[in-house]
Amino acid sequence: MHSLIACANIRYLFSNKQVFLQKKLSLFSDFMKEKIKLLILNKYLLFFLVIIIIGYSIWYTNQLASVIKKQEIKQANELANAYHILIGGDGDDLDDALEIIKNNDNIPIIWSDSQNNILAYKNFDSTKVEADASYLKQQIHKLKNKKIVIHIDENETHFLYYKDSILLQKIKKYPYYQLFLVVLFFAISFIAFASIRKAEQNQVWVGLAKETAHQLGTPLTSISAWVEILKDRLNNDVESMVMLDEMDKDLDRLDLVAKRFSKIGSPPELKVELLLPIVENVVEYMKKRAAYSIVFQIKDTTNRECKVLINQQLFEWVLENLIKNALDAMERKGKIELIIFEDKNLVYIDVKDSGKGIPSGNFETVFNTGYSTKKRGWGLGLALSRRIIQAYHKGKLFVKDSVIDKGTTFRIILKQG
Repeated sequence: MHSLIACANIRYLFSNKQVFLQKKLSLFSDFMKEKIKLLILNKYLLFFLVIIIIGYSIWYTNQLASVIKKQEIKQANELANAYHILIGGDGDDLDDALEIIKNNDNIPIIWSDSQNNILAYKNFDSTKVEADASYLKQQIHKLKNKKIVIHIDENETHFLYYKDSILLQKIKKYPYYQLFLVVLFFAISFIAFASIRKAEQNQVWVGLAKETAHQLGTPLTSISAWVEILKDRLNNDVESMVMLDEMDKDLDRLDLVAKRFSKIGSPPELKVELLLPIVENVVEYMKKRAAYSIVFQIKDTTNRECKVLINQQLFEWVLENLIKNALDAMERKGKIELIIFEDKNLVYIDVKDSGKGIPSGNFETVFNTGYSTKKRGWGLGLALSRRIIQAYHKGKLFVKDSVIDKGTTFRIILKQG
């Protein structure tokens, strides 16, 4: 009778906590999915806003530059006429021409004869003119398409070369400066926004992990006590004792899971460990929970001597997530290979399956929190695995390659221990 009550209590505790954690993880997954959708929408809106601002700025500046350019062309023609009067004019016309030439303090001009011998110039950098005797000749060559012909008489022709004023040159460059500043502003805003988002995600991750560890810890203590009671009651029943020993193993496993969750958010203790025994232990554990038709294979090219600086509990969690992901992709038949090799002080662990594959466009998406192709998936496993490898172990986790209906290879890169 007492044994039945103990079993009933264990079942009740397991059932209640399972339902509670499933609801909590499901709510977290839904929250992260909505968060990701909102972030993507904000990115598109931000990009659209940048395009509008830049487009309007370039259009408006070009309109302004066009107006100023027309005014300067008109002024250049007035100067050409003034130089024409200067040669053959007299009286009031001459005074007006001199006044027009004198008042030109913005448009660089060069007055030359038909042989491009320079007769006069104005508004060019005098230091450059004095330092280089060919400077004005070079300017004439550059301005060959911006000249006004001055017909002195039937046998003589002069030219007035003119250049955009400094103001017009600055206005033409202004959109590019503005474009740079706008892009810089939005880049800084985006980086700040991403940092805030990442910090917020970290807080959510840590909160969920700590809460999960706490929720698991409470019933584990109680269940362990009930198992001990059952052992005392059924110590003469060999079959029951075997089952209770298996329950003990599962309790140890649950305790390990709780410890893993408790480590999220805190700097984990990293130790130099032999890699192959850890991989073998994880494969052995997962093999017992996989279909018999699934083939597991470990290929180690390091002669069992490869060492890495890791937190064993968290690293085992990553391998379990990757293998579980492979099992889900293969639908109870296929092959899983774990390949270990070294190159230039780095250790590579490839987890290769013969499952249904991942579209190339989703190689990064699969690591997003909340992304899952399974109906009841929470989309946390791969996101958490990448976080453990990259944030805690300073390594890399990514999809190396994948072919639809042929399989996928995930690659972990770590520094040698």
